[in-house]
Amino acid sequence: MVSLRRRPAVDLRVLDGVDAGARPVVQVKLVDAGDLYVSWRWEHAPGDPRVTLVERKQLQPALDDLARALPSPLPGEDPERALVRALGGALADAGREPQLTVRLARSLLPFHLAAELNELIGRGARPHLRIQPSPSTAQVPWEALPGDEGERVVDIADVSVLPPATVRNAPGRRVSSWEPGGPVVAALDPRVPGFGDGSALGSVLGPVDPASGLAAMVTSLGPRLRPPATAETAFRRADLDRDTLEAVLADAGRFLYAGHVSTAEHGLGARLHLSCTAAAPGRAEPVGAHRPLTAADLVLGHRPDRPRPWRLPNRVALIACDSGGDQRFAEPSGLVTAAVQTGAEYVTAARWTLPTDAALGRLLPGFAPDDAARAAGGALAAVVVAVNDAHEATDPIAALAAWQRSRADRWRRTGDPACSPLLWGAFSTAYAPAPVAKP
Repeated sequence: MVSLRRRPAVDLRVLDGVDAGARPVVQVKLVDAGDLYVSWRWEHAPGDPRVTLVERKQLQPALDDLARALPSPLPGEDPERALVRALGGALADAGREPQLTVRLARSLLPFHLAAELNELIGRGARPHLRIQPSPSTAQVPWEALPGDEGERVVDIADVSVLPPATVRNAPGRRVSSWEPGGPVVAALDPRVPGFGDGSALGSVLGPVDPASGLAAMVTSLGPRLRPPATAETAFRRADLDRDTLEAVLADAGRFLYAGHVSTAEHGLGARLHLSCTAAAPGRAEPVGAHRPLTAADLVLGHRPDRPRPWRLPNRVALIACDSGGDQRFAEPSGLVTAAVQTGAEYVTAARWTLPTDAALGRLLPGFAPDDAARAAGGALAAVVVAVNDAHEATDPIAALAAWQRSRADRWRRTGDPACSPLLWGAFSTAYAPAPVAKP
């Protein structure tokens, strides 16, 4: 982790009794109040919290440089220009990326917490960091942050997003049950009415090779798929509207979405783009021949005459641009929060805009996916397969971390653009188990 050299000794008694093979959990909360306040407490020692202050003038330059390295548009910037900027930025450059992530680590990881993590590494334990970002730190790729030995956070710990207590412990919140091998609802690159393949809301995956890993993923799900589909019919469906989706999600085990998400001025306005026509009921204004589905539609119901919250399954994957943008609002209330409120325990989503293979091929001369991505059907297809596999695992957080470690290792060894943190660093999983009943 961050350097421990030339620092005072740290009281590590909070870790007494934590031995090799353990998975101690620490909750880390960040609060913007002019400066940044960072507090943390180990779940096995709730009465021994820590807090520190990071001066904004120390932190903000690194956050500004991170924003300039990401493909999410800056104010007044169109998506194409943002992607061009990011592909020439620090996170896409194997030489400059460590410089940026080291600066972020030194600003954001308190020395005392780093000392505790280092102690656990030495004992052979693998901690789990549950991080609740502040709006200013919402896009920090915690998994990618390095230490002075070259290791990254994802090499020594599992990382998840900690939803606010008001969300995860909300009165009446009921977590959907998890049954391995249960039904899987898959919305894979659904057609959006009025938008062709090459348009703003067009295809994100492009043509799917029947011999690809992405097609094999669909085949492996077989009769579990809802609505029923094959590798030939699962992609670019035009019949995945809100009424269809609501019905099949009610008794599903998982939801796998790969498509478009649009952000809004407030979290509840975050929008999924399904195959809904403009005539579909809902809270969003139509976009041409199409009406998006908002986070508010999920939480409150999309039928004005019969408002009823949706029921989402235990595990939800939203592989789409900025799908995990909830934390950028002072009161998180986007699609991830909506999924948690309506039944999800695990929600994997993206912190920023995702570059598609078509965009990478157009803007990076000579771009070609590495062998693993090529086998899947492309760099973004490899993400879909990896997230699907993680959500099939007993522990989706640890499984996603294993994939991220493999991509980070290849990035370190080869500098291959297909393995840059622009893709693997974008994803995080919100973890919100059922509230513990108070005696």
